[in-house]
Amino acid sequence: MAEIIQERIEDRLAELEQLERIGLFSHAEIKAIIKKASDLEYKIQRRTLFKEDFINYVQYEINLLELIQRRRTRIGYSFKKDEIENSIVHRVQGVFQRASAKWKDDVQLWLSYVVFCKKWATKTQLSKVFSAMLAIHSNKPALWIMAAKWEMEDRLSSESARQLFLRALRFHPECAKLYKEYFRMELMHAEKLRKEKEEFEKASMDVEHPDYSEEILKGELARIIYKNSVSIIKGAEFHVSLLSVAQLFDFAKDLQKEIYDDLQTLHADDPLTWDYVARRELEIESQTGEEQPATKQAKAVEVGRKEERCCAVYEEAVKTLPTEAMWKCYITFCLERFTKKSNSGFLRGKRLERTMTSFRKAHELKLLSECQYKQLIVSLLCHKFLREALEVAVAGTELFRDSGTMWQLKLRVLIESKSPDIAMLFEEAFVHLKPQVCLPLWISWAEWSEGAKSQEDTEAVFKKALLAVIGADSVTLKNKYLDWAYRSGGYRKARAVFKSLQESRPFSVDFFRKMIQFEKEQLSNYMFFVFFFKDIWMDYMKEELTHPLGRPENGGRIYWRAMKMLQGESAEAFVAKHAMHQTGHL
Repeated sequence: MAEIIQERIEDRLAELEQLERIGLFSHAEIKAIIKKASDLEYKIQRRTLFKEDFINYVQYEINLLELIQRRRTRIGYSFKKDEIENSIVHRVQGVFQRASAKWKDDVQLWLSYVVFCKKWATKTQLSKVFSAMLAIHSNKPALWIMAAKWEMEDRLSSESARQLFLRALRFHPECAKLYKEYFRMELMHAEKLRKEKEEFEKASMDVEHPDYSEEILKGELARIIYKNSVSIIKGAEFHVSLLSVAQLFDFAKDLQKEIYDDLQTLHADDPLTWDYVARRELEIESQTGEEQPATKQAKAVEVGRKEERCCAVYEEAVKTLPTEAMWKCYITFCLERFTKKSNSGFLRGKRLERTMTSFRKAHELKLLSECQYKQLIVSLLCHKFLREALEVAVAGTELFRDSGTMWQLKLRVLIESKSPDIAMLFEEAFVHLKPQVCLPLWISWAEWSEGAKSQEDTEAVFKKALLAVIGADSVTLKNKYLDWAYRSGGYRKARAVFKSLQESRPFSVDFFRKMIQFEKEQLSNYMFFVFFFKDIWMDYMKEELTHPLGRPENGGRIYWRAMKMLQGESAEAFVAKHAMHQTGHL
């Protein structure tokens, strides 16, 4: 192995001598490079190989290449690149080849190889890397697309890109993404040919070439791909994705119309088709040659007309397809337009009216999901339409009586509306909801009561909640109760609440720590606690040692009290922590 490493170091000497001779590196730096290179060579030549060693080797060489570039720029020297940079690049490629041969399945390693070749190697070399990678990872469509895009956009080879897509489709005959990108590539190819032909015509050059036939220039190859793909991949979503690609190319108007007509014919029963057709109305006016409205008011009126046309299509859609999915598309569109900012009061009013009208119709048919009721309520609340938000919330709780979130939103609307019936509605919610989902409502009730009612009323809410909420949820409630007690009544109130709850399991470490903090703020002794957690006992002992009013001599007594209270694993953990503390590690 030593001979191999020595030979590889000697192979570097020519480039290193050039680096020193032309003044890019000093003699000391060259010696440092040789030492580092020897270490890296040893790691990738030993019997047991690790991928990280190869990655470190490559990264070092890349850093060296970038440093050489910077120093060349600084001194303005651009010669001897074949003897220096090309030698390093060739060496790095050899390391990548060894690594990718050993760890063939590592896609990230292959991609790093590709990135390196894009920056430092020739296009021919990168083409070979893609071929080697695809031979192993032919089951990954994304890699085929990456290779084809590079051939098309960097090598400017439409034919190579086409061959790659055709090979990829043999491996993945039902991959929608491949068909979509192949379709895009053929349209890009047609657009490139059209520009070339225009340039030749401007130069008055008569060039006859089979690629410049009228069919190809109109995108006939893309049309063939479209026809083949939609016969294999069904569904309006794929159809719409191809139409979206076609619309990026102005010369493909005929193809766009054909795809659009097929969409309406083949997928008339798909909500996505109706949704696309309706939203298309927003763009139709801007595509015509009509004079654009000049004033802001005229623009708002024009936008209103477009939205009316969209809604007319949606109205027809929900009559033809009265399904939850179709109504979801309609309501989603209305909400999008409603939440869109506008300075026009006329437009805002129209959008609100359309949104509420469509909601009422969908609600009557019971064709809206719980999620859409929530979205609508939140949107209306954000824009301070409290009356409309309450209408939706009432309808939502009638339909989804067992949804805690829906009741919470309804109560939020009532609180913001300053309704006098809030307490009554909280009680009504608890009648319909399961106890397991009531915790957020109890907390909301207590928070509302703290701001709107007396201390006695708020405490009554907390006490009711503690009777109703059991198990782990009660821990959160106790913490909230203790916080409220300290905020509203100070230390004495907090201590009274703590004493009333300290025997009521379950509770958390935070519950006790809160009270300790309140005690510390009072600068009084807090020896009265009954601790059930090892961390609390440790905190207690630390406080006795460090607090200005603490008594360090009580440490031993506290330790034995803790051992009496703690059991099992908690006791063992406490002993271990105490031992670490004694030896100075804690």
